[in-house]
Amino acid sequence: MSVRNRDSLGGKAAIAGIGATEFSKDSGRSELKLAVEAVRAALDDAGLTPADVDGMVTFTMDTSPEITVAQAAGIGELSFFSRVHYGGGAACATVQQAALAIATGVADVVVCYRAFNERSGRRFGSGVQHREPSAEGAALGWSLPFGLLTPASWVAMAAQRYLHTYGLTPEAFGHVAVTGRRHAASNPAAYFHGKPITLDDHAASRWIVEPLRLLDCCQETDGGQAIVVTSVERARDLPHPPAVVTAAAQGAGRAQEQMTSFYRGDLTGLPEMSVVARQLWRSSGLRPTDVDVGIIYDHFTPFVLMQLEEFGFCPPGEAAGFVAAGELPINTHGGQLGEAYLHGMNGIAEAVRQVRGSSVNQVTGASTVLVTAGTGVPTSGLLIGAYG
Repeated sequence: MSVRNRDSLGGKAAIAGIGATEFSKDSGRSELKLAVEAVRAALDDAGLTPADVDGMVTFTMDTSPEITVAQAAGIGELSFFSRVHYGGGAACATVQQAALAIATGVADVVVCYRAFNERSGRRFGSGVQHREPSAEGAALGWSLPFGLLTPASWVAMAAQRYLHTYGLTPEAFGHVAVTGRRHAASNPAAYFHGKPITLDDHAASRWIVEPLRLLDCCQETDGGQAIVVTSVERARDLPHPPAVVTAAAQGAGRAQEQMTSFYRGDLTGLPEMSVVARQLWRSSGLRPTDVDVGIIYDHFTPFVLMQLEEFGFCPPGEAAGFVAAGELPINTHGGQLGEAYLHGMNGIAEAVRQVRGSSVNQVTGASTVLVTAGTGVPTSGLLIGAYG
């Protein structure tokens, strides 16, 4: 794949199975057990067995290595195993890695997974507490001494500039929060099932780091999610209609740092997601008007607005109105604000449900779904399409 040329990966692989644990704040079991439960559930959903799996993909920030999960899940020999870096930015890239392996014949059935006790164990929202010496750590050394210690504080810098540039107030972010929680309210799997919020609720929630309020920040979750990827041909013979990987991309921008790209000329956009967007549109031949549902990574509400603008759904500074008007159904599972924070893997599962026609908030006739991964870091994205 190239940022300049159209690739030929689209249509070679499909998601055949999805599986998850319950989403909670205290799972009461190890991260390895969560991973195995999710993997087995995804294989059951695909109508496959552990013996069919020959590939595994996960994140670098994971305590359960591929071979350990394979052993615990009863999976045998592996011909492919891979990890993707940069936290939530890795989500869609796990499926890209799987699709690449399948398209080239390196593997036949690849399981992508993510599992952690992110609430009862290590909480990513607590920020940097200790780091071994590294180049990334050196970059953070320019912001940590000044109090920018957590993801919320890093995002707040860009969010404040966004509001200033476009003459907006923090209430602009509320539409994203309200939309996610509305969908979560009707999703029995969501942690905030039955708990919608209003714009007034958003405005009344306490400040975390101005201009971010509590309801601008995703929750912290214990749980696991797994995705089974195989060839389109094999997926056709399995229980569910294939969710075809129409396009997949990764992206890092110029002057990219991990969450603190403050030395760019402009803080009101997400250049890394622009790289992903250009590749997805070029490789698929699709455009924003072809997308039926957007699963937009929502660790923080301001970055949802910036992503919609980078993909060309609306001009810069106008995404708040775009979301408020319901121009595009977004985060129909509730997102990470409302369903669960699984570093975006549960969003991929929702894209599959939409093209299968089985979402609890089903969009009629949904055949193309955009999924994005974590932003502020090198990131990734997918276009998932219905088969046929």
